[in-house]
Amino acid sequence: MAAILVVDDEGSARATLALLLKRRGHRTIQADGVAAAAKALTENAFDLVVTDLRMPDGDGLDVLRTVHAHSPQTAVILLTAYVGWESAKEAMRLGAFDYLEKGRDPDELLHRIDKALEEKALRDENENLRRQVRERFAPSGIIAGSAEMQRVFDLVARVAPTDAPVLIQGESGTGKELIAKAIHHASPRRDGPFVPVNCGALPENLLESEIFGHVRGAFSGAIGNKKGLIEEADGGTFFLDEIGEMAPSLQVKLLRALQDGEIRPVGATQATTTDTRLVAATNRDLQQMIQQGNFREDLFYRLNVISVVLPPLRERREDIPILAEHFLERAGRKHGRAFRLSPEALEGLLRYPWPGNVRELENAMERTAILAHGAQIGVEDIPPHIAVGMSLGPAPSLAALQRLADIEKAHILQALERVGWNHSRAADALGIGRTTLWRKLKEYGLRP
Repeated sequence: MAAILVVDDEGSARATLALLLKRRGHRTIQADGVAAAAKALTENAFDLVVTDLRMPDGDGLDVLRTVHAHSPQTAVILLTAYVGWESAKEAMRLGAFDYLEKGRDPDELLHRIDKALEEKALRDENENLRRQVRERFAPSGIIAGSAEMQRVFDLVARVAPTDAPVLIQGESGTGKELIAKAIHHASPRRDGPFVPVNCGALPENLLESEIFGHVRGAFSGAIGNKKGLIEEADGGTFFLDEIGEMAPSLQVKLLRALQDGEIRPVGATQATTTDTRLVAATNRDLQQMIQQGNFREDLFYRLNVISVVLPPLRERREDIPILAEHFLERAGRKHGRAFRLSPEALEGLLRYPWPGNVRELENAMERTAILAHGAQIGVEDIPPHIAVGMSLGPAPSLAALQRLADIEKAHILQALERVGWNHSRAADALGIGRTTLWRKLKEYGLRP
């Protein structure tokens, strides 16, 4: 059921459309002109507005502007007695969903209304998924405000509801497992298990047994049946980290499992089925490995249905201040201290190339929190190799630092607006403490 505002100065036309919509299960409110429509829009939330173009106290464009001011997500359909009239075309340019001739076949109008509501429902669902992903990222340790990472978040929001295999690519320390968890938690499988395995951590024979399981007597030491991790992930998500380290023989077996949906434990004569979504990750160039004969091309294409590429930290330096503050805040809570970065220390962090990416920054801030002399972190407090690295490149200009501050300010403001300026919830969403948030609000003049 949708909430629909019908705006028309002709009472009979207005009542007829409202009755048709009510019969289809929708809730309607009627307005006899622009002023009444504006009042209704301030007092109610609507999924759709259907408005006449010409009315005594204004026109449909005024209604459209009011809708955009109060509820930009609400769809608008414009009715006009003059098909192709310039005002109707202007309404489309301003964002109306549709316009059509007034008094035409009611079924055609109802069809257009159905299309508008379906499109709005899809937009709302996508935005809801994006919100869920954003809300889940902060507790998972993913803090970012850069455009590059926002594109990653949007992609994750789109693919999470599906069962499509996902291949996450990125350098070590960029947060591939965190993205895998975010996909799982934003998916319909969120209540099922998330089961990870690192393909580079075990020798080939043990990895095969871990993934696929084994039956009693399959090899020396197999004293009983063991369920494989891919089967343990039934109903959930199976995460294969560092898939590029998997031996070719195991690649063949994994490919068969993906193609047939069947798992054959080591030593078993019969296969079992499992309902598991596969997400894989690698820090290696799999296409180069294919050319070298070290990775199966058919397995690559089976895994790479959706590709999520995580940019290294050096390519999204505007995230460094946000991440550094977050990690310092967290380390400070652990050690019972509070810290703030000096401009000189922040300059050093911004100069450094961060080959170990976010993980290296996290470790650096943990070390800094332990060894810092005082509450203000200076260049002498950050790890020596980072301070030495200050000579590796030019310092960010004052303009660049100002842009970084603007990004952080916008990120904080967005979080506050999303939670209705609730400071505790905003701090949780940002992954920082309330003290840090309060200081940032004061620094940026955001205190209401």
